Amino acid sequence: MPRRGGRMERKETAMIELTEEQAKALEAAEQPPLVRDPRTQETFVLVRRDVYELMRKWGESFNRAGWDDPALDVYEEYRDRP
Repeated sequence: MPRRGGRMERKETAMIELTEEQAKALEAAEQPPLVRDPRTQETFVLVRRDVYELMRKWGESFNRAGWDDPALDVYEEYRDRP
């Protein structure tokens, strides 16, 4: 993905429309619903967009608190010391 101003740009994602039958099946399914790709037999978890965004933001909070935090760069000078 191209970078812009230090941030990754997101590509527009393709939207898959559910059929009426699939939508009804989701209402009755255990939550979160599982979806299988018949070509690859891979299983996916279907989550609402708002839940996905919440999980994504939660996961991003760990990046800044760890290795990517510029405030921790000061400790690099100690890396090669005995």
